[in-house]
Amino acid sequence: MIEPVTLPELKITVYSDYICPFCYVGHHRLQRLNDSYDLKINWCFLEIHPETSSEGEPIDSLDYPSEQWQKMLENLERIATEENIPLSTLNFITNSKDALLLSEAAKQCGRKIFYDLHEKLFSAYFVDEKNIGDRNILKEIAKSCGVDETIIDSSWADKKYQQRLIENFNSARRHGVQSVPSFVFGERILTGVVTESTFRDAAKKITNN
Repeated sequence: MIEPVTLPELKITVYSDYICPFCYVGHHRLQRLNDSYDLKINWCFLEIHPETSSEGEPIDSLDYPSEQWQKMLENLERIATEENIPLSTLNFITNSKDALLLSEAAKQCGRKIFYDLHEKLFSAYFVDEKNIGDRNILKEIAKSCGVDETIIDSSWADKKYQQRLIENFNSARRHGVQSVPSFVFGERILTGVVTESTFRDAAKKITNN
């Protein structure tokens, strides 16, 4: 009888937002480490554009310098093509707070349901071009993942989930994190567009694997 292989546990803290394109790419790259590690990720959600309306606004409302924005999009599209990560053209921005609260609440539903929701929120925005600032769309996604309606409603009504976002913000400050995505591997913090090889190097150093 062949004994099952036990993968070394890898604990990581990730600061992320569902409307951040490089958080989306980073999520895909990080999940590839599942082939070598038992990933235990503490997802700390940070709202990066609280000023944006939940109805959605044109992407140029972010007021980035046009040259900077164009270079960022070109880099994003190149990465998505090279690594076969599904990605639609970004043409609107929305408020992510309700999506973040929903994910915080869904953590109590267990790993499978949480990750199903986590994946679908990213895909809804970056692939299907859905407005994840709309509570009706969020409810539809959450129900498809098996999140109970009482939990969905409580995510926006119960102040403890608002408090968790505040705690995430305070945690980021303690780590010196000022932007997303940021990935904490022990004492090492990786920020921005992080390659898979860099993730693996950081993992190896804290697990000796």
